[in-house]
Amino acid sequence: MKLYQKEAKEIKCSIKVLDSEAIVEQASEGLFKLSVKLGMEVMRQIFEDEVTEHTGEKGKHNTDRKAYRHGSEKTKVVMGGEKVPTTRPRVRTKDSDVEIPLTTLELFQNEDPLNDVVLSRILSGVSCRKYNRTVDTGIKESTNKSKSEVSRRFIAGMKVKMDEFFTREITGSYPVLMIDGMAVGDMTIIAAMGIDQEGYKRVLGIIEGATENNVVVKMLLEDLIKRGLDIDEPRLYVLDGAKALRKAVKDIFGKKAYIQRCQVHKKRNVLDQLPKSEQANISISLTNAYREFDYDKAKRELELIAGNLEMRYPNATASLLEGLEETLTVHKLGVPGLLRQTVSSTNALESANAVCKGVIRRVCSFKNGEGILRHAAAGFMEAEKGFYRVKGYRQLPLLTNMLLEQEQSNIQSEVAI
Repeated sequence: MKLYQKEAKEIKCSIKVLDSEAIVEQASEGLFKLSVKLGMEVMRQIFEDEVTEHTGEKGKHNTDRKAYRHGSEKTKVVMGGEKVPTTRPRVRTKDSDVEIPLTTLELFQNEDPLNDVVLSRILSGVSCRKYNRTVDTGIKESTNKSKSEVSRRFIAGMKVKMDEFFTREITGSYPVLMIDGMAVGDMTIIAAMGIDQEGYKRVLGIIEGATENNVVVKMLLEDLIKRGLDIDEPRLYVLDGAKALRKAVKDIFGKKAYIQRCQVHKKRNVLDQLPKSEQANISISLTNAYREFDYDKAKRELELIAGNLEMRYPNATASLLEGLEETLTVHKLGVPGLLRQTVSSTNALESANAVCKGVIRRVCSFKNGEGILRHAAAGFMEAEKGFYRVKGYRQLPLLTNMLLEQEQSNIQSEVAI
């Protein structure tokens, strides 16, 4: 690299050491901008090497050459999340006078890395309007900083990611499946998250609809089955309590589905029917009841709470008793401690919903359902990057055995009848 090195020194016949004095002169603006300058110089030399392959050494007569140099022109290459201007040499064939494209230039102009950078920064919280503040190569006349251009590249990058997200195969066993809805403007995004045998979470699919209605949820579940979810595996379905979710799960999976109503949603629904003066005490009582390991004790405690509230707050009592049995499914199965905390509520999925909302909230309005779905997919893919094993993952084989035993018990009961 003639511009930045004086006398090269060889170490082990392969590594060249740049002259430190020349480097210090160029490093006054920092290492990043020095790297930019070095990179541009390397690119220029690569262009020159390719031109030399076609035309021979510059300034030397060569009767066998098949092409000749034809000046240069301005162009742009991708660097650091933007396009920067540069000059490319031109080469033409000697016989037909047709321009020969530089293959190395095509590599430097490939926009896939640029789309990836834009996508990564937008998903990390940078708005399209402020994207230009995050890129600064120090090269004047760089482009790809306008809000509309950034938005266009985000959409292009997300289209590729969405295709991967919605078509990826579902393999292996998922003994737990959580389903929950999230309001986005006038629409609802319904997400299904599975927990595999090793305790790892994965967003298996999402769908948009006007509400959490039965038809939309069925479409989501049928898509999961189409992509590989085992329909015959006994599975614990953790739901937020919406009747449409329960009906869709039962219609598709039948007796293979064991419903666990989210205890957090149930507590919230009950407390919403109470005055603030009563909420703290009832919240503690409900928590203690759900913490009981034994099914009979937990049920008895909940019924006692309902009895105490019946005369004063009948709506709260009705809310508590509605679906009470399904809030205690983990108690019936005997799911142990840490794992019970994980699968007794949809908190694991709601954490992913929170990350997704963080991506969606930066959009003021959506033109259509596709836009909502695109940003929701982006949000859940971002959430997946932070997924860890669930608490109590070592107890998942026990849950699988419990589900199989319960299924066998149900079959025997039907035979006896």
